[in-house]
Amino acid sequence: MRKSISKLETVTTVGLDLGKNVMQVHAIDAAGNLVVNKPVRRGKLIAFFAELPKCLVGMEASSSAHHWGRQIAALGHDVRLMPPAYVKAYVRRGKNDKVDAAANCEAVGRPSMRFVPLRTVENQAELMRHRVRDMLSSQRVALLNALRGHLAEIGVIAPQGAQHAYSLKKLAETGCDENGEVRVPDSVRETLAPLTRQIDVIDAEIAKIDKTLAKQAKSDPTARRLATIPGIGPVGATAITATVRDVKAFANGREFAAHLGLPPGQHSSGGKQRLGAISKMGDRYLRKLLVVGATAVLRHADGHNDALRHWAKDLLARKSGPYKKKIVAVALANKLARIVYAILSSGGTYDDRPVRAQA
Repeated sequence: MRKSISKLETVTTVGLDLGKNVMQVHAIDAAGNLVVNKPVRRGKLIAFFAELPKCLVGMEASSSAHHWGRQIAALGHDVRLMPPAYVKAYVRRGKNDKVDAAANCEAVGRPSMRFVPLRTVENQAELMRHRVRDMLSSQRVALLNALRGHLAEIGVIAPQGAQHAYSLKKLAETGCDENGEVRVPDSVRETLAPLTRQIDVIDAEIAKIDKTLAKQAKSDPTARRLATIPGIGPVGATAITATVRDVKAFANGREFAAHLGLPPGQHSSGGKQRLGAISKMGDRYLRKLLVVGATAVLRHADGHNDALRHWAKDLLARKSGPYKKKIVAVALANKLARIVYAILSSGGTYDDRPVRAQA
């Protein structure tokens, strides 16, 4: 027993591979020699780290990582979470818990490694609110599309768009159009009633979440400054403030945009630049919010002549092809991400003065 304790006292770095019930521990000393390489049950993990001296602990920023990170950090250890994509380069042959734990142990000591800040329970709750809203929105779209499909089978159709989908929902509830003509038989109305009721429930829940987010955006100074950017409302502002805890982790605005997967992917070699489609790396939710916001900015660009909208309209005029609006929207989302970085890092608000006034 004494020999085992003396070995544990030499541990300086630990790689931890998380699991549901069993965690794999890979611990080394200052010379890089292996000290511990064994599985630890969930209920005994904190007791194991309590026996270790203060050391560096590395794990992937996956499910439950922030929970375990907070508990291990409370014991005095230096806990660092790493993006799984960055740890993958240190995985040797095969794929098992021992290999993953060893990769975490090696990756956490690299000077060029990127780390994810530990989140508090309150911060995780803020992110959960956005994820719940996103899931409810997806379920609402699925229900509206189901109504479209079922009503199309009896010859009732409507153009694309949310407003037209809700007109179909109203028709499925009443059975009659605005002229009083019966379009949906009673048997079909009764069959589709569970779908229409579920849409009403989801609408009410999303409205509650939106009200909470709007209140949160007004009370947060950072969110209020972000909301001055075109295309970023209460949902986008609160999502950014909840997700980006330390903007100093990014060197510049381009790096922040690259973290969201908005710049084009590079396949350059031999001094020749080859740029393709956007990389789509990083946070999908923030990227979606920025692209949707950029699309709204393009749709309502008329009547505004600030620098951002002026640049977007000029780019739209120079582009051609059936997908030019989508291409410009993604490029504008890239711009929005850089503006977000500038406001988060330097303070201030978005300057919406007309271009002529700026000149």
